[in-house]
Amino acid sequence: MNEQDLWQAALNEIELQLSRANFVTWFKNTYIASKKGGVVHVAVPNAFSKEWLENKYNKYIFKALRDRDGEVKEIKYVIENKKPLVQTAKAQEYKHRDSEETQLQFEELQVDKETNLNPKYTFESFVVGPSNELAHAAAISVAKKPGLVYNPLFVYGGVGLGKTHLLQAVGNRLASKDKGVVYLSSERFTSEFISAIQNHGIESFKDKYRKINVLIIDDIQFIAGKEQTQEEFFHTFNALHEQNKQIILSSDRPPKAIPTLEERLRSRFEGGMLVDIGYPDYETRVAILKTKIKDKNVSLDKEVINHIATSVQRNIRELEGALNLVIASSKLNNNEMDLERAKKILSHLNHRPAKPITHKKLFQVVSNFYEIKEKELLGKNRKREIVVPRQVAMFLMRKEMKSSYPSIGQRFGGKDHTTVIHACEKIEKEMRENNDFEQELGFIKQQLYSD
Repeated sequence: MNEQDLWQAALNEIELQLSRANFVTWFKNTYIASKKGGVVHVAVPNAFSKEWLENKYNKYIFKALRDRDGEVKEIKYVIENKKPLVQTAKAQEYKHRDSEETQLQFEELQVDKETNLNPKYTFESFVVGPSNELAHAAAISVAKKPGLVYNPLFVYGGVGLGKTHLLQAVGNRLASKDKGVVYLSSERFTSEFISAIQNHGIESFKDKYRKINVLIIDDIQFIAGKEQTQEEFFHTFNALHEQNKQIILSSDRPPKAIPTLEERLRSRFEGGMLVDIGYPDYETRVAILKTKIKDKNVSLDKEVINHIATSVQRNIRELEGALNLVIASSKLNNNEMDLERAKKILSHLNHRPAKPITHKKLFQVVSNFYEIKEKELLGKNRKREIVVPRQVAMFLMRKEMKSSYPSIGQRFGGKDHTTVIHACEKIEKEMRENNDFEQELGFIKQQLYSD
């Protein structure tokens, strides 16, 4: 595997682990400059990207490269603005296909320099299904009456489920009406704020973000724990909100589940419209694939489409990645893609060992979600704010870990198995009667199975 192939393969894996906004921001214009003696030099366009990749994403990059080349021992980052030389026939082929398969994950880089929006993200290309219809309806309403309904609009859901697409669809609709729109990730907001502090440009920074009409921030959960950034965003939020300027935010979890988020920000986030995007059902996945296939102007057999939809069930970005892989293979070999070849190409998706849930992780996830201490969860406190999380933990141990009632009781200080049965029945009843509570449980389960 040559250097360009190696980096492309690594990017395919890294993309699945990050939000689209962060992947685009930090991996644009990167490549392997050289590889010698187990040391890989990764070229980046500027010093800021170098710092972020070293400090934030080095472990992702190292793992992705190491998985594909066992000789990789160390990664170093170098600032280069030139493009890598094309030296091999395979690399020539990649260059030839640059606008198609090789850079499929970087299609979103064609953004408007003023708004940071990609024109390809529209409501027309957003596939609506049961898992996202409420979020879609809320976004449409905001696009029609910005600042007047659902302000802020807070969209949450797992990685790769379409949050970025929906946020940018609103932005593009409003930008087409000459509204002052700015879209960015929370990490970019943070980095610009830090730069403003270092360069004595705070007033200019404040002026920039408090004069716009629509502020859209992706992955807002990453400002949690950054005190000065939260302070500045709080004042920016207030300044815009008081002028009825529209604010749209996304996160991988609801506000109350974001640890170390200041209470005043949490309160403001919850003061608007909270909508979640869940996992797409089979019909929605098929519809998404057909839409992508039409956009790419290719054709695929119905059986192949159905197989892709069955193989990838929980991540739209991964769904598109699987489609890209099938299309790329078909074009490389200049032949039709049949079901058997598609199964072989996507076989790695069907044989991923499911990571078993541990008691430690379950207790940690439930405690973090309800913002209580783990020892309180496992203790004897009878306050409602402790009892409900405890019952949730018992329910999840029974349903997700298949633990017996007596063994669950033992984990919670030797409680009788009838107490555990009562807890599980109560949670099941609450889920049937309370949609919000059912969504809470869905989010907690999502966290259980995440890496």
